[in-house]
Amino acid sequence: MKSQDETLEEWSRSLLQAYDLEDVQIDVNAILSLAGVAAHSVVRPAAPLTTFIAGLAAGLAAGPGQAPDAAAMNAALDRARTLAADYDSAATEPKSAGAPVE
Repeated sequence: MKSQDETLEEWSRSLLQAYDLEDVQIDVNAILSLAGVAAHSVVRPAAPLTTFIAGLAAGLAAGPGQAPDAAAMNAALDRARTLAADYDSAATEPKSAGAPVE
């Protein structure tokens, strides 16, 4: 029986191949970590939404040559991770008296 890690690596390779992206390297653990942060800091359904949008942003940045694939992917994951981690603290901070309501 395959381990979860082996299954995810195999599945990732299958998806990449289906999209003609065999030469693209992805960090499965970084993506899963981002999903975990989003699920715990925002709400559980934010995990797939966050990883999809981060991937879309990376693809759009890499597509026109703004950044190499790896750099675009890392930047998108880092930005999404920061936003998700900060979301929980921003959502629970009490508004100070007299502060404008957003």
